[in-house]
Amino acid sequence: MLATLIPLFDDNMYVCAYSVFARKENHFLNPNYEGGARYDGAGTVHELEVVSSMGVGTLSGGKEVFVPINQFSIFAEISLQCTVPAGKVVLLMDNSIVPTEQYVKRVKELKSQGYKLAIRKLQIADFEPYKEIISQCDYILLNHTKIEISKAKVYFGKVYPNVKLVAVNVDSQEEYEELKKDGGYDLYEGGFFRMPVKESETEVSPLKVNYIELLNVINAQDFDLQEAADVIGKDPALVISLLEMVNRMALNSDITSIRHAAAMLGQKELKRWINTAVTKELCADKPSEITRLAMIRAKFAEGLAGPFEMGMAAQELFIMGLFSAIDIMLDKPMEEALNMVQVSKNIRDALIDNKGDFAPLLNFIRRYEDADWTEVSRLMVIDDINMDEVYEAYLNALKWYRDLFPQK
Repeated sequence: MLATLIPLFDDNMYVCAYSVFARKENHFLNPNYEGGARYDGAGTVHELEVVSSMGVGTLSGGKEVFVPINQFSIFAEISLQCTVPAGKVVLLMDNSIVPTEQYVKRVKELKSQGYKLAIRKLQIADFEPYKEIISQCDYILLNHTKIEISKAKVYFGKVYPNVKLVAVNVDSQEEYEELKKDGGYDLYEGGFFRMPVKESETEVSPLKVNYIELLNVINAQDFDLQEAADVIGKDPALVISLLEMVNRMALNSDITSIRHAAAMLGQKELKRWINTAVTKELCADKPSEITRLAMIRAKFAEGLAGPFEMGMAAQELFIMGLFSAIDIMLDKPMEEALNMVQVSKNIRDALIDNKGDFAPLLNFIRRYEDADWTEVSRLMVIDDINMDEVYEAYLNALKWYRDLFPQK
């Protein structure tokens, strides 16, 4: 199994839902699946396996999950495959589901069972023929490059006032800001939130400079625990976080100082905690999805160290994942941002030039995030990587993030 999550944002860059995309077979090893990809999963919704096995708490933080269904799986016993509340699941249809009597009847049945519904891949000319299906939908996903939103807003507001409009393929921050200004869409999907920073005149805030100082202390070779403890002591939020964590670990010990707490953790665990805690603080003024992106990349990269035969570099790969969004955290181009922190040549080469020993693994993660299953499958074949190991590494990253930032 392969599975990934793609966020849907509102006007405030808050994630309101996630689309879940999965694949059961390696289509590169089985070209016949690729040729008939529309038949893949007939009768079984693999994404529901993921949702049911993980639960919406771990998978999406309790937010709605969009699950694609095709012209075959729509007639499956979806309620038997789904063990989470129907109200948290949005069944995402496409134009393979045609507006004939049998499909319209089935759509109404699913709606009556409590599932939310969405549809995508419709052309403007399809709106009228699909009216009976659209009228049952909670969302419609529109390619914003092919829709004149001012007219679409009037049309949907008049004919389908309860349907939320979702702009897809939003690939730049400029597009997102322009669409927001037009005011026609409710949600946005695309890679705009994680686009690299190309240029910036912004000065890094003094608080972030302190965090960078701490990163440089603990990422130095054989760093000094006492020096790290002294830098932590400059920031109350980090002090509280450190003491809370160590107190959970040492139930029968009184922690007398920050240095004592640092010593209790030891070099390896303190380094891991600081890297994650500081990354969270560096992202404090950014959309929460940036924190999630960096953290899950870090743990996923660490988990892929074995399959990529780089087990000895697992900790370094973890840091590469964390720093893969440091340009966004600091509002600086990647090279400028990395010049401020102390990282290895392998990490710099991968993040700046997409070359070196770590670049293939970073490229693999990025393709995985985009649900580019054909390319992911090809890379797994080339590097002789087992699909189950990849899936396990991704699920472990999701669980780790859930435990790191439990939902309140």
